[in-house]
Amino acid sequence: MLLNGPNLNLLGTREPEVYGTATLADAEQLTAATAAELGYEVRALQSNHEGVLIDAIHAAREDCAGIVINPGGLTHTSVSLRDALTGVGLPFAEVHISDVYARESFRHFSYLEDVAAVRVVGHGIDGYAEAVRELVAKIGE
Repeated sequence: MLLNGPNLNLLGTREPEVYGTATLADAEQLTAATAAELGYEVRALQSNHEGVLIDAIHAAREDCAGIVINPGGLTHTSVSLRDALTGVGLPFAEVHISDVYARESFRHFSYLEDVAAVRVVGHGIDGYAEAVRELVAKIGE
C-alpha cells in the first residue's frame, strides 16, 4: 500500500523549490512500476484527513505485505498514525521528498522514525522507488 498524507495532492505546484515539479500521479506511477518489477502490486491513497489514512492502514492488514507512507505534516504531530502503523504489524517505509533536516526545526522530529523498517529522506520522488526496493528486501528477509 502507498499512502500519502495532507497536502501531497498539491505536488507539482506546491513549493516546487522544495518538493520539485513531479506530481502525486508521478510518484504513484513510479511506486507502482518499481513494485511491479519486484512482483508486487500497489494500492495508492492520498488523503488530507488523518482518520482516512488510519482506516486505510487498518484495512491493509487484510491484503498488503507492507506500507510505503509519506505522512506529510502528520509525521511531526500524529501519535495516532504511529499507533495505527505499529498496531497492524506490517513493515512500513517512511518517505519524505524534501530533506526535512535542512528545513524548519519542527520538521526534524518524526513520530515514525524509530518504528519504520525503512526511512528515505530528501531524495525527491525517487525516494518512493528506493523505499519500495528496501521494503521488499526487508519483507523477503
